[in-house]
Amino acid sequence: MTVPPRLRRALVRMRRDIAFIAAGMTLHLLPLLLHCWVVMLLLGTVFDPDPDTPVVLAFSLPLLFVAGWGLTEPQRWRFRALCGVELPRLRFREIKRQFGYNLLIGPLLVVLELLLLALLLAAVAASLVLVWVWLVPWQWRRDHGGYVVPGGYLTVAGLLALAAVPPLAGGLVRLEILVGRAVLGVSRSDELARRVEDLTESRAGAVDAADAERRRIERDLHDGAQQRLVSLALNLGLAKATLTDLPPEAQQVIDAAHREAKDAIEELNNLVRGLHPAVLDELGLDAALSGLAARAPLPVRLRVDLPTDLPSGLPAGLPTDLPQRMAPAVEAVAYFVVSEALTNIAKHAREATRAEVTVTRLGEILRVVIADDGSGGADPSGGSGLKGLAQRVRSVDGTFRMSSPVGGPTMMSVELPCPM
Repeated sequence: MTVPPRLRRALVRMRRDIAFIAAGMTLHLLPLLLHCWVVMLLLGTVFDPDPDTPVVLAFSLPLLFVAGWGLTEPQRWRFRALCGVELPRLRFREIKRQFGYNLLIGPLLVVLELLLLALLLAAVAASLVLVWVWLVPWQWRRDHGGYVVPGGYLTVAGLLALAAVPPLAGGLVRLEILVGRAVLGVSRSDELARRVEDLTESRAGAVDAADAERRRIERDLHDGAQQRLVSLALNLGLAKATLTDLPPEAQQVIDAAHREAKDAIEELNNLVRGLHPAVLDELGLDAALSGLAARAPLPVRLRVDLPTDLPSGLPAGLPTDLPQRMAPAVEAVAYFVVSEALTNIAKHAREATRAEVTVTRLGEILRVVIADDGSGGADPSGGSGLKGLAQRVRSVDGTFRMSSPVGGPTMMSVELPCPM
């Protein structure tokens, strides 16, 4: 005989709900019995003093405390194993919530659980009353021939009660899950704090992954396309120097190709440095910014003030005042802020004759200030370059500020967190 899928699912769900309620009744009944025991002991000390009562009471109160705290883990197992509801592991400082559920709410829920299980047992017994009758001796059935009509009524009532058990059990299970999540679950503030922590970790991972991808692209361009272009430029230069007997038109073509190859190498070098300069990884932020200042099209005054490490055990002759290295993501953001700012000054800062870059570390904050003496008027909300720069600063929880009044000067200030 094949059971219909819908009926099979209903039976499985009912079996799960009854098992959940039965396990909960066991866990909720223990604190209720302890409550009754403690109340009886207290009443005994008032109305019927006994010298042994204070000793027993001193033993029962710790049991009540252990029940209020120690039953949380079995409750978590019950929710997880029988209903698939994951409750967090509460810390000891959240013992008030555990006491509230195990010692106050549990004794109230056990009343509903006992009523439901009693209804289930009574419904099963009533629906099988005619079967119970056939188990008694036949002489009793012969002497009490009118048992059929009351037995039929009891059977119908038992079947109706049995049909009401699944929805009642499902409703009680949903009520317990709602109460369990509200009392033993994560509070709204803790959930928001954990969400912020998860988002911070995922954002840091995304930033690190993007930085690693830029490093990979820089290596591929440097070791692949750049080397091929250098080889091409060398071959064209060799052909230009050795093939002197070619017609003037061919000489012009080789000369133009050689010039284009050198321009392509220069553009690729700038692109590679813009992706992720190797000097930033090898020598640090100070050296990378010095290279930027040297290549800038206008005079740049650079001042880098970073604390130094004093490593021990270095060989003689090596410097012992090396600048402290920060997180690679923070160094990369600081480098690209300065790079983009100097590029914007060269392209858009009218009447600018010089720029000043100051990088200082104050505790756990790296402050980068870029200023120029141009005519000002830069609007951070007007162009995608400054917006992208602000977004990149915020990707590492930094702050971006810009002051550019009409007539100048323009100053960009960036603060990046760099924990010790």
